[in-house]
Amino acid sequence: MNFCGIMESDCRIPTTCCRPRILVLHALFWGLVSLRVFGASIFSNVDEKPTVTKPAALPCWQIEEFVVATECRHCRDFEAKTLAVCSLTGYVEQINCTKSNKGEYKSCRSSLMEEHLFWKFEGAMLGLTVLFALVVVARQRSLDRLASEKVRRQIESI
Repeated sequence: MNFCGIMESDCRIPTTCCRPRILVLHALFWGLVSLRVFGASIFSNVDEKPTVTKPAALPCWQIEEFVVATECRHCRDFEAKTLAVCSLTGYVEQINCTKSNKGEYKSCRSSLMEEHLFWKFEGAMLGLTVLFALVVVARQRSLDRLASEKVRRQIESI
């Protein structure tokens, strides 16, 4: 009998995972992961002052209301090289700020791009579903083969 409460050979949890060396390695791994996740806040310098950006450096559309002059569209080749906002998404819209009356370009997300990303994600998830379903089926067949082999050996020994 073991921790599963059944015969050793019928237990689905391998006993190798309960060896002290493996448990220590798991504890070390998860400790390092926790340190990486929470370490930034633990080891950060408390005396640092947060950086404050000057309002003049912000685009007008971040500090005041604006009106969209041209709808979201794909950046042209020249705009992609000259406008920094084109490098973020590859799409840009021209806006007019209401208070300052300035015209600026703002990066945007196209509905066509969003739909394309959605279908790429759906395809990737479908592919992973099929892959892992095949892995589960293969693993189950392997376990069934081992179980029938064990039964065959037990019957032959009688």
